[in-house]
Amino acid sequence: MTPLSRTLGTASRTAGIGALPAAARDARPLSTPAKASSSANADDRSRWGRPPRVLIVEDEQAIAELIRYNLSKNGYSCEVVGEGDEALLAVEEQVPDLIILDWMLPEVSGIEICRRLRARAETRSVPIIMVTARGEEADMLRGFKEGADDYVRKPFSLNELNARVDAALRRTRVTHQAHLLEVGDLVLDAEALTVSRGGQRLHLAPTEFRLLHALMTSPGRVLSRDSLLSQVWGLDSDVEARTVDVHVRRLRKALNSQGGAGEVLPDYIRTVRGAGYSIEQP
Repeated sequence: MTPLSRTLGTASRTAGIGALPAAARDARPLSTPAKASSSANADDRSRWGRPPRVLIVEDEQAIAELIRYNLSKNGYSCEVVGEGDEALLAVEEQVPDLIILDWMLPEVSGIEICRRLRARAETRSVPIIMVTARGEEADMLRGFKEGADDYVRKPFSLNELNARVDAALRRTRVTHQAHLLEVGDLVLDAEALTVSRGGQRLHLAPTEFRLLHALMTSPGRVLSRDSLLSQVWGLDSDVEARTVDVHVRRLRKALNSQGGAGEVLPDYIRTVRGAGYSIEQP
Protein backbone atom coordinates (compact mmCIF):
# COMPACT_ATOMS: atom_id res chain seq x y z
CA MET A 1 0.00 0.00 0.00
CA THR A 2 1.39 3.37 -0.99
CA PRO A 3 1.55 6.36 1.39
CA LEU A 4 -1.25 8.01 -0.57
CA SER A 5 -3.37 4.87 -0.24
CA ARG A 6 -2.98 5.00 3.54
CA THR A 7 -3.91 8.69 3.47
CA LEU A 8 -7.00 7.94 1.42
CA GLY A 9 -7.93 5.12 3.77
CA THR A 10 -7.79 7.54 6.69
CA ALA A 11 -9.74 10.12 4.70
CA SER A 12 -12.54 7.63 3.98
CA ARG A 13 -13.43 7.63 7.67
CA THR A 14 -14.00 11.40 7.65
CA ALA A 15 -17.66 12.46 7.48
CA GLY A 16 -19.42 15.50 6.11
CA ILE A 17 -17.84 15.73 2.64
CA GLY A 18 -21.10 16.15 0.77
CA ALA A 19 -22.43 14.67 -2.46
CA LEU A 20 -19.17 13.73 -4.16
CA PRO A 21 -18.59 10.43 -5.97
CA ALA A 22 -17.67 7.76 -3.41
CA ALA A 23 -13.94 7.61 -4.18
CA ALA A 24 -13.61 11.37 -4.43
CA ARG A 25 -15.61 11.81 -1.20
CA ASP A 26 -13.25 9.44 0.61
CA ALA A 27 -10.20 11.20 -0.77
CA ARG A 28 -11.30 14.81 -0.35
CA PRO A 29 -9.57 15.51 3.02
CA LEU A 30 -6.18 14.78 1.44
CA SER A 31 -6.28 18.15 -0.26
CA THR A 32 -8.92 20.65 -1.24
CA PRO A 33 -9.14 20.78 -5.06
CA ALA A 34 -7.62 23.95 -6.39
CA LYS A 35 -9.93 26.55 -7.82
CA ALA A 36 -9.94 26.46 -11.59
CA SER A 37 -7.45 28.77 -13.22
CA SER A 38 -9.85 30.48 -15.60
CA SER A 39 -7.11 32.12 -17.67
CA ALA A 40 -5.14 28.90 -18.14
CA ASN A 41 -8.21 26.83 -18.96
CA ALA A 42 -9.53 29.49 -21.34
CA ASP A 43 -6.18 29.50 -23.14
CA ASP A 44 -6.23 25.73 -23.35
CA ARG A 45 -9.80 25.66 -24.69
CA SER A 46 -8.91 28.25 -27.34
CA ARG A 47 -5.84 26.21 -28.28
CA TRP A 48 -7.79 22.98 -28.86
CA GLY A 49 -11.25 24.46 -29.51
CA ARG A 50 -12.57 22.22 -26.68
CA PRO A 51 -11.66 21.17 -23.13
CA PRO A 52 -8.21 19.50 -23.17
CA ARG A 53 -8.41 15.71 -22.97
CA VAL A 54 -6.49 14.05 -20.12
CA LEU A 55 -5.95 10.29 -19.91
CA ILE A 56 -5.47 9.12 -16.31
CA VAL A 57 -3.70 5.76 -16.05
CA GLU A 58 -3.92 4.60 -12.42
CA ASP A 59 -4.79 1.18 -11.00
CA GLU A 60 -5.76 2.45 -7.52
CA GLN A 61 -9.38 3.43 -8.05
CA ALA A 62 -9.59 5.95 -5.22
CA ILE A 63 -6.54 7.86 -6.47
CA ALA A 64 -7.76 7.77 -10.06
CA GLU A 65 -11.18 9.09 -9.05
CA LEU A 66 -9.61 11.82 -6.94
CA ILE A 67 -7.53 13.04 -9.87
CA ARG A 68 -10.42 12.74 -12.31
CA TYR A 69 -12.85 14.62 -10.06
CA ASN A 70 -10.36 17.41 -9.42
CA LEU A 71 -9.33 17.92 -13.06
CA SER A 72 -12.92 17.69 -14.28
CA LYS A 73 -13.88 20.49 -11.89
CA ASN A 74 -11.12 22.57 -13.46
CA GLY A 75 -12.48 22.18 -16.98
CA TYR A 76 -10.63 19.13 -18.31
CA SER A 77 -12.20 16.19 -20.10
CA CYS A 78 -10.88 13.07 -18.34
CA GLU A 79 -10.77 9.37 -19.14
CA VAL A 80 -9.60 6.82 -16.57
CA VAL A 81 -8.09 3.38 -17.20
CA GLY A 82 -6.55 1.04 -14.67
CA GLU A 83 -4.19 -1.18 -16.66
CA GLY A 84 -1.32 -0.66 -19.08
CA ASP A 85 -2.97 -2.56 -21.94
CA GLU A 86 -6.12 -0.47 -21.54
CA ALA A 87 -4.03 2.69 -21.67
CA LEU A 88 -2.38 1.72 -24.96
CA LEU A 89 -5.78 0.83 -26.45
CA ALA A 90 -7.29 4.13 -25.29
CA VAL A 91 -4.45 6.09 -26.89
CA GLU A 92 -4.82 4.09 -30.10
CA GLU A 93 -8.51 5.01 -30.26
CA GLN A 94 -8.03 8.69 -29.40
CA VAL A 95 -4.77 10.50 -28.71
CA PRO A 96 -5.16 12.61 -25.54
CA ASP A 97 -3.68 16.05 -24.99
CA LEU A 98 -1.93 14.93 -21.79
CA ILE A 99 -1.38 11.67 -19.90
CA ILE A 100 -1.10 11.21 -16.14
CA LEU A 101 0.67 7.88 -15.80
CA ASP A 102 1.25 5.69 -12.74
CA TRP A 103 4.57 3.81 -12.74
CA MET A 104 3.36 0.58 -11.12
CA LEU A 105 0.59 -0.93 -13.27
CA PRO A 106 -0.66 -4.47 -13.89
CA GLU A 107 0.67 -6.26 -16.98
CA VAL A 108 2.42 -3.32 -18.68
CA SER A 109 4.33 -0.87 -16.48
CA GLY A 110 4.08 2.90 -16.78
CA ILE A 111 7.72 3.05 -17.86
CA GLU A 112 7.05 0.61 -20.70
CA ILE A 113 3.96 2.59 -21.77
CA CYS A 114 6.03 5.76 -21.80
CA ARG A 115 8.69 4.07 -23.95
CA ARG A 116 6.13 2.80 -26.47
CA LEU A 117 4.34 6.14 -26.76
CA ARG A 118 7.60 8.00 -27.37
CA ALA A 119 8.41 5.55 -30.18
CA ARG A 120 5.23 6.50 -32.10
CA ALA A 121 5.14 9.66 -34.18
CA GLU A 122 1.54 10.54 -33.25
CA THR A 123 2.20 10.34 -29.49
CA ARG A 124 5.83 11.44 -29.36
CA SER A 125 4.99 14.95 -28.20
CA VAL A 126 2.02 14.21 -25.89
CA PRO A 127 2.96 15.47 -22.39
CA ILE A 128 3.32 12.64 -19.84
CA ILE A 129 3.28 13.31 -16.10
CA MET A 130 4.54 10.29 -14.16
CA VAL A 131 2.83 9.78 -10.78
CA THR A 132 4.47 7.25 -8.47
CA ALA A 133 5.43 6.35 -4.93
CA ARG A 134 8.97 5.64 -6.11
CA GLY A 135 10.92 8.55 -4.69
CA GLU A 136 14.54 7.66 -5.38
CA GLU A 137 16.49 10.01 -7.61
CA ALA A 138 17.53 7.09 -9.83
CA ASP A 139 13.85 6.27 -10.47
CA MET A 140 13.06 9.88 -11.32
CA LEU A 141 16.00 10.06 -13.74
CA ARG A 142 14.91 6.80 -15.36
CA GLY A 143 11.42 8.20 -15.85
CA PHE A 144 12.80 11.28 -17.58
CA LYS A 145 15.12 9.13 -19.70
CA GLU A 146 12.19 7.03 -20.94
CA GLY A 147 10.26 10.14 -21.99
CA ALA A 148 8.30 11.49 -19.02
CA ASP A 149 7.90 15.28 -19.09
CA ASP A 150 7.29 15.65 -15.37
CA TYR A 151 7.36 13.55 -12.22
CA VAL A 152 5.05 13.76 -9.19
CA ARG A 153 5.68 11.73 -6.05
CA LYS A 154 2.90 10.18 -3.96
CA PRO A 155 1.45 11.46 -1.70
CA PHE A 156 0.97 14.64 -3.67
CA SER A 157 -0.89 17.92 -3.43
CA LEU A 158 -3.76 18.39 -5.85
CA ASN A 159 -2.76 22.03 -6.17
CA GLU A 160 0.69 20.94 -7.31
CA LEU A 161 -0.74 18.42 -9.80
CA ASN A 162 -3.09 21.06 -11.22
CA ALA A 163 -0.19 23.46 -11.66
CA ARG A 164 1.93 20.84 -13.39
CA VAL A 165 -0.91 19.88 -15.75
CA ASP A 166 -1.50 23.54 -16.65
CA ALA A 167 2.22 24.12 -17.21
CA ALA A 168 2.62 21.02 -19.39
CA LEU A 169 -0.31 22.04 -21.60
CA ARG A 170 1.04 25.59 -21.91
CA ARG A 171 4.40 24.21 -23.08
CA THR A 172 2.61 21.97 -25.56
CA ARG A 173 0.59 24.90 -26.89
CA VAL A 174 3.72 26.97 -27.55
CA THR A 175 5.71 24.06 -29.00
CA HIS A 176 2.98 22.91 -31.36
CA GLN A 177 1.78 26.21 -32.75
CA ALA A 178 4.41 26.16 -35.50
CA HIS A 179 3.37 22.86 -37.07
CA LEU A 180 -0.26 22.34 -36.03
CA LEU A 181 -2.99 23.51 -38.39
CA GLU A 182 -6.57 23.54 -37.11
CA VAL A 183 -9.94 24.25 -38.67
CA GLY A 184 -12.81 23.39 -36.34
CA ASP A 185 -12.19 19.86 -35.06
CA LEU A 186 -9.90 19.06 -37.99
CA VAL A 187 -6.23 19.01 -36.93
CA LEU A 188 -3.18 18.48 -39.15
CA ASP A 189 0.23 17.92 -37.57
CA ALA A 190 2.85 18.74 -40.20
CA GLU A 191 5.65 17.36 -38.00
CA ALA A 192 4.09 14.03 -37.09
CA LEU A 193 2.38 13.79 -40.53
CA THR A 194 -0.98 12.99 -38.95
CA VAL A 195 -4.54 14.21 -39.41
CA SER A 196 -7.43 13.85 -36.98
CA ARG A 197 -11.06 14.90 -36.90
CA GLY A 198 -12.87 15.14 -33.60
CA GLY A 199 -9.88 13.44 -31.99
CA GLN A 200 -10.12 10.43 -34.31
CA ARG A 201 -7.08 9.81 -36.48
CA LEU A 202 -7.62 9.75 -40.24
CA HIS A 203 -5.51 7.82 -42.72
CA LEU A 204 -4.66 9.85 -45.82
CA ALA A 205 -2.52 9.01 -48.83
CA PRO A 206 0.56 11.26 -49.22
CA THR A 207 -0.99 13.32 -52.04
CA GLU A 208 -4.22 13.90 -50.10
CA PHE A 209 -2.17 14.90 -47.05
CA ARG A 210 -0.24 17.51 -49.06
CA LEU A 211 -3.48 18.76 -50.59
CA LEU A 212 -5.11 19.14 -47.17
CA HIS A 213 -2.00 20.91 -45.87
CA ALA A 214 -2.16 23.42 -48.72
CA LEU A 215 -5.82 24.15 -48.03
CA MET A 216 -5.42 24.38 -44.25
CA THR A 217 -2.49 26.76 -44.57
CA SER A 218 -4.95 29.33 -45.95
CA PRO A 219 -8.34 28.55 -44.33
CA GLY A 220 -11.25 30.36 -45.94
CA ARG A 221 -9.17 31.39 -48.96
CA VAL A 222 -10.13 30.03 -52.37
CA LEU A 223 -7.14 28.32 -54.01
CA SER A 224 -7.21 27.77 -57.76
CA ARG A 225 -6.38 24.43 -59.32
CA ASP A 226 -3.16 25.89 -60.70
CA SER A 227 -2.17 27.08 -57.23
CA LEU A 228 -2.88 23.65 -55.75
CA LEU A 229 -0.97 21.96 -58.58
CA SER A 230 2.04 24.12 -57.82
CA GLN A 231 1.90 23.52 -54.05
CA VAL A 232 1.09 19.82 -54.10
CA TRP A 233 2.71 18.46 -57.26
CA GLY A 234 5.40 21.10 -57.91
CA LEU A 235 5.98 23.73 -60.59
CA ASP A 236 7.50 21.30 -63.07
CA SER A 237 4.73 18.73 -62.83
CA ASP A 238 2.97 17.51 -65.98
CA VAL A 239 -0.19 16.71 -64.05
CA GLU A 240 -3.36 18.15 -65.54
CA ALA A 241 -5.49 20.60 -63.59
CA ARG A 242 -8.44 18.19 -63.50
CA THR A 243 -6.31 15.77 -61.49
CA VAL A 244 -6.86 18.13 -58.57
CA ASP A 245 -10.59 17.37 -58.73
CA VAL A 246 -9.95 13.64 -58.44
CA HIS A 247 -7.80 14.05 -55.33
CA VAL A 248 -10.23 16.53 -53.77
CA ARG A 249 -12.97 13.89 -54.10
CA ARG A 250 -10.71 11.32 -52.40
CA LEU A 251 -9.85 13.79 -49.68
CA ARG A 252 -13.51 14.61 -49.09
CA LYS A 253 -14.31 10.92 -48.73
CA ALA A 254 -11.52 10.43 -46.19
CA LEU A 255 -12.54 13.47 -44.14
CA ASN A 256 -16.30 12.99 -44.16
CA SER A 257 -16.92 9.25 -43.86
CA GLN A 258 -15.79 8.87 -40.24
CA GLY A 259 -19.24 8.89 -38.65
CA GLY A 260 -20.72 5.76 -37.11
CA ALA A 261 -23.12 3.45 -39.00
CA GLY A 262 -22.26 5.00 -42.35
CA GLU A 263 -22.95 8.54 -41.18
CA VAL A 264 -21.51 11.23 -43.46
CA LEU A 265 -20.03 14.18 -41.57
CA PRO A 266 -20.36 17.84 -42.65
CA ASP A 267 -18.00 18.80 -45.47
CA TYR A 268 -15.02 21.06 -44.71
CA ILE A 269 -14.08 21.58 -48.36
CA ARG A 270 -16.02 24.16 -50.35
CA THR A 271 -16.06 24.09 -54.13
CA VAL A 272 -16.18 27.50 -55.80
CA ARG A 273 -17.27 26.90 -59.37
CA GLY A 274 -14.80 28.27 -61.87
CA ALA A 275 -12.37 29.38 -59.15
CA GLY A 276 -11.13 26.46 -57.08
CA TYR A 277 -11.42 25.12 -53.55
CA SER A 278 -11.27 26.39 -49.98
CA ILE A 279 -11.46 24.81 -46.55
CA GLU A 280 -13.56 26.23 -43.74
CA GLN A 281 -15.54 25.03 -40.76
CA PRO A 282 -18.95 23.70 -41.91
